Amino acid sequence: MDINFNKNEDFNKLQLSALKRKLVNVYKGGGEKRTEKHKGNGKLTARERIDYLFDTNSDSIEIGALAGEEMYQEHGGCPSGGVIVKIGYIKGKQCIVVANDATVKAGAWFPITGKKNLRAQEISMENKLPIIYLVDSAGVYLPMQDEIFPDKEHFGRIFRNNAVMSSMGITQIAAVMGSCVAGGAYLPIMSDETIIVDKTGSIFLAGSYLVKAAIGENIDNETLGGATAHCEISGVADYKAKDDTDALDKIKSIVDKIGDYDKAGFNRIKTVNPIENPEDIFGILPATRTDQYNMLEIIKRLVDNSEIEEYKKDYGKTIICGYARIEGWAVGIVANQRKVVKNANKEMQFGGVIYSDSADKATRFIANCNQKKIPLVFLQDVTGFMVGSKSEHGGIIKDGAKMVNAVSNSVVPKFTVVIGNSYGAGNYAMCGKAYDPRLIVAWPSARLAVMGGEQASKVLLQIETASLKNKGEEITKEKEQKILEHIQQKYDTQTSPYYAAARLWTDGVINPLDTRKWIGMGIEAANHAPIEKQFNLGIIQV
Repeated sequence: MDINFNKNEDFNKLQLSALKRKLVNVYKGGGEKRTEKHKGNGKLTARERIDYLFDTNSDSIEIGALAGEEMYQEHGGCPSGGVIVKIGYIKGKQCIVVANDATVKAGAWFPITGKKNLRAQEISMENKLPIIYLVDSAGVYLPMQDEIFPDKEHFGRIFRNNAVMSSMGITQIAAVMGSCVAGGAYLPIMSDETIIVDKTGSIFLAGSYLVKAAIGENIDNETLGGATAHCEISGVADYKAKDDTDALDKIKSIVDKIGDYDKAGFNRIKTVNPIENPEDIFGILPATRTDQYNMLEIIKRLVDNSEIEEYKKDYGKTIICGYARIEGWAVGIVANQRKVVKNANKEMQFGGVIYSDSADKATRFIANCNQKKIPLVFLQDVTGFMVGSKSEHGGIIKDGAKMVNAVSNSVVPKFTVVIGNSYGAGNYAMCGKAYDPRLIVAWPSARLAVMGGEQASKVLLQIETASLKNKGEEITKEKEQKILEHIQQKYDTQTSPYYAAARLWTDGVINPLDTRKWIGMGIEAANHAPIEKQFNLGIIQV
């Protein structure tokens, strides 16, 4: 091992430690006091409920663990968006679970809470996965109601999705384990089956205080909408549970009897671990985002038996395309090459940049994977498409458009891992969030932005100083440096993988060593949904 490997390893493992520290804080939810009060009412926490529901010692992945990170500070924060979303196994069946965290503002819905719930439903619909709702929520967070209530992708979309999912034959089970009020009361009732916990669960459009104010009726919440009322009088709920564990046991029993699903038929054989040590990733990945490294060495530590069959190996060298297996599943890999390479004509090509030949190669490879029904895995470390007169006159926009077209129209499931840079149109061509990856995650080393920090800072500095000069201000070298430092600090914050994860631009920041699990479980989920469309590129310029 050389000195650079050791330096990289130290840096990247410190980055991983920072991620783990963030997650430890997130897992505390609303804090110890609120958790104690919650458990004092005889309830399990949201995370304990999910752990009890999932099969012992089975794999799971958490969607949006960092949602809401450092957002809504003026409202006391919203760890994990106030809702826990996990994909895991119940009685051997892969399911997605959505659990309100009542220790965070009584489970109230912030804007990011709505976005995260919609993301969970999107995953369920795309993959036809059974979805379990563990309801314990006070409803919309009223101080921010204008950002969560009326728009197309707001609160009401949840119930619209309930109806659509039901028509698609997707199993939906709800357990009301606490408050379920106002518009939120429709969610469990629009599910296939509803369980309510006696004495702690309640469902009503308006609570006792509002009923008193609206129509003058005196009634307590339990009589108004508790388990007895809804299981014996209204018929709103299907099962009464004596406590949380009883409710969760009923869910397990229901899931256990669900029939098998029609499979998409993606190719899988027995899993083989990589020959190359995955831990080496920390030493290979450079500490500085502008430094070179060989992406092929990363790939060898992610794929089964460290084997990849490269497609057009000696053409379009700034993108690696190839067939491999991850957790036994056949995959097509599209990855940015981060080392400077030479063409046959000795022309230098810069790592992380997409050239016309690379875009052409990737387009053809994506089409091949669609024809062969092979899921696609994108490994992003891209600074964008090549610029300059030679590239423009050579049709880089046209070739880039072909690649974007292929990614957009791909019918096989796509999975995206942001390893390093994810800049500009490179983010789009390499299947960024806008291009419907089934799952998209980032490593702690990731950066997401419209352009690199150094270039962006210089452009923003020019705009800022020009504006100040127009106002008659004199810009000294010292003032210019202060402005530049402020811009760089702000830009660095906004390009952080945590900034992206907080806003659900990605499904999370993950340990690189968990990448195989995420992709493996992701393809298993995708295998629930047979491909119903033909791959068609539409009209493209040749």
